[in-house]
Amino acid sequence: MYILRFSDLCAQGQARGRRVFIRADLNVPQDDAGRITEDTRIRASVPCIQMALDAGAAVMVTSHLGRPTEGEFKPEDSLAPVARRLSELLGREVPLVANWVDGVAVQPGQVVLLENCRVNKGEKKNNPELAQKMARLCDIYVNDAFGTAHRAEGTTYGIAEYAKVACAGPLLAAEIDAIQTALAQPKRPLVAIVAGSKVSTKLTILQSLAKNVDGLVVGGGIANTFMLAAGLPIGKSLAEPDLVDEAKAVIAAMAARGAAVPIPTDVVTAKTFAADAPASVKKASEVAEDDLILDIGPQTAAKLAAQLKSAGTIVWNGPVGVFEFDQFAGGTQAIAKAIAESSAFSIAGGGDTLAAIAKYGIEKDVGYISTGGGAFLEVLEGRQLPAFEILQKRAAE
Repeated sequence: MYILRFSDLCAQGQARGRRVFIRADLNVPQDDAGRITEDTRIRASVPCIQMALDAGAAVMVTSHLGRPTEGEFKPEDSLAPVARRLSELLGREVPLVANWVDGVAVQPGQVVLLENCRVNKGEKKNNPELAQKMARLCDIYVNDAFGTAHRAEGTTYGIAEYAKVACAGPLLAAEIDAIQTALAQPKRPLVAIVAGSKVSTKLTILQSLAKNVDGLVVGGGIANTFMLAAGLPIGKSLAEPDLVDEAKAVIAAMAARGAAVPIPTDVVTAKTFAADAPASVKKASEVAEDDLILDIGPQTAAKLAAQLKSAGTIVWNGPVGVFEFDQFAGGTQAIAKAIAESSAFSIAGGGDTLAAIAKYGIEKDVGYISTGGGAFLEVLEGRQLPAFEILQKRAAE
């Protein structure tokens, strides 16, 4: 995938004295008092901003925050808490600028944060007039927001159409490189772990991966549906019986390629879904009618761990059990440990996956941790992301 990279433009001196517009992903969680509760996305945006400042650019940064109503700014929609945190991380004041579409005063060596871009009328539907106005604000447009790369909005797509130069920031470029390594040119065997509560939410991902991967590990409620497809009892576990045929089709598609979807041979069950529910390890064929399957068993976990340790590439999306409860965390912990110990290139994404990575302290042992939730899933589905598409188009001009 050929795109212009902001790092290359900076290295060539092309950003000096130029007005640089950075679309970052600063959409962070806040408590009821408006305090930021987790700042990973802000910290991830700093390298691009610092790169622009070091290159001598006049820097404008914007992002969405929450779900504001276009044209109706409310105090809770403000990026003010983000501006304060960004000031701390950069070690300099980052002024917050409202009503910025018609003009921004910023000098080389300065950085300003432009108020919540989704408050602007026409942002979500990518209004051409708005996009053109924003493009006139800058000499170089930088998309560094992978988390919004699956949306064709004004600041993620439209401005890239009309800006003099459109390129990818270091965070977005790293995502592209990791995706290419994991999916476009993977070292084999390629093993994907796809887990979650419902097959229906990830059916297209499973179908897409079944055409490419050498091993497809399913977990959570998804695994229960695949167990039904294999003729195994699941008691009162979460599943989608109406999608059993689709699960069988994925198993068949993998088998036709000499690949497999490993079905659990043992599971961890409980009678109720609760933090203090007693756990029982059972053979997969011996699940009782009143059992809830809440994790894979140790035998299954050991087999999967061995498969992951011998993989060439691993894609991980979703914990394989209710890892928030320690008695049902063994499977996810075994998976995490195997990925950490594997020599394979690994890429992981999705909120629950990141939570599991943090819980088991393997951040440094995963090849690449994706910052995008919906965007990461759409990549796994095999879709072309709008942000990638427009950057490729502009790079080819």
